[in-house]
Amino acid sequence: MSLPRILVSAAHKSSGKTTISIGLCAALRKSGYSVQSFKKGPDYIDPIWLKHATGKPCYNLDFYTSDRDEILQTISDQGESADISVIEGNKGLYDGLDLDGSNSNAALATLTESPVILVIDARGMTRGIAPLILGYQQFDPDIDIAAVILNKVGGTRHESKLVKVIEHYTDVPVIGAVHRSSDLHLPERHLGLKPSNEFAGVASIIERIGERVGSEVELDQLMNIARSSQPLNIAQTISPIDTSAPSLRLGIARDAAFNFYYQNDLDAFAAQGVELVEFDTLEDTSLPARLNGLFIGGGFPETQMQALSANTSLLQQIRAAIEAGMPIYAECGGLMYLSRSLLWNDDKASMVGAIQADTVMHTAPQGRGYVRMEKTADWPWGGTDTGRDVINAHEFHYSSLENLEITDGFGYRVLRGTGIDGEYDGIVYKNLFACYTHQRNTRQNQWVRQFTDFIRANPGPWT
Repeated sequence: MSLPRILVSAAHKSSGKTTISIGLCAALRKSGYSVQSFKKGPDYIDPIWLKHATGKPCYNLDFYTSDRDEILQTISDQGESADISVIEGNKGLYDGLDLDGSNSNAALATLTESPVILVIDARGMTRGIAPLILGYQQFDPDIDIAAVILNKVGGTRHESKLVKVIEHYTDVPVIGAVHRSSDLHLPERHLGLKPSNEFAGVASIIERIGERVGSEVELDQLMNIARSSQPLNIAQTISPIDTSAPSLRLGIARDAAFNFYYQNDLDAFAAQGVELVEFDTLEDTSLPARLNGLFIGGGFPETQMQALSANTSLLQQIRAAIEAGMPIYAECGGLMYLSRSLLWNDDKASMVGAIQADTVMHTAPQGRGYVRMEKTADWPWGGTDTGRDVINAHEFHYSSLENLEITDGFGYRVLRGTGIDGEYDGIVYKNLFACYTHQRNTRQNQWVRQFTDFIRANPGPWT
């Protein structure tokens, strides 16, 4: 199947690749194209921006948590109805987890046979840009570096010099030169970009970036490159949908505090007959009615801590639901929210209090990167044949738990990573499971089905 696609990568991290990707998606959409976005790696924030730019959910592609056939299947399934698929890489083109580059953006380009658009931060460069491009071509001749987009260019004179050098020394076309401007700035914080759903004016920001990138990049050339993509070579592996299972209502926290959810996971819940019922931890004073369980994902509860604490009626209702035995899953920010208190700088706020621990924010990451977790005897979601004893996942948290009291054990033993204390992760309390680990629902870790089976064994409804 021939699916027009490009992979947007960079020479190195912080080259402006995400801004360019968002701008390309917005500009292509405004030009009338249907655009499907993908993001390499375990990333929640960039996909939120890309979703706003395309008007469609963004899907993650990650070697560590899913197999290669699954990556190809995802691109095929989601990109089939689009005019172009834009895959945003992470870090630099050849950067990755392994020495052999098997986890790199280049490996993803090879697997998906996608032409690469190389974004180069051109600040301070003129003639030196030629050996950089030549080196990237020669390092792996099988990678199709189809074009270059120059970023953070100093002006028309700088652009002219760069283009002449590249045309003279290389055979790679320059299809765009995006000039340095404060208009292209995206708001950031300690985990990278701010999630776009945290503030007003997102549409105008994306429109502005799309206009700038669209005016300084040759979109027709970009589309021609995308259309030159080779057909994907995949084995059709569609997972069956359990349509016979009774419908469940799962409350999911989605607001400025909690917004880290993978679209693949949300799709998997729907495939299991689960209705996701959103609630706002900042504004809603009570949980939705007739819920069979809760899912509280990651996010930035520390930035909303006073508002979360002030919503006492919801805190009390969630605490009562936990004590009554409602099945609940919480990741990272959700774990913080369910603890006794949250301390950030000199501010402290009371949280739900179901987990007997205090959350403390730090200035440096306490856990960061890929993790491997082994299920313990206290693993709560038993009774399913879809899981493995060891899972690949990831974590990224600046907080830690202090004064922790454990009664029902931990669900994970840490083989790689940090977790809660360097040895364990996944607090088990009644029917609550809360961890720093972020899971992705893939064929090697079907956690959505495991959690759904657990809910069906303890259905309630609880509200």
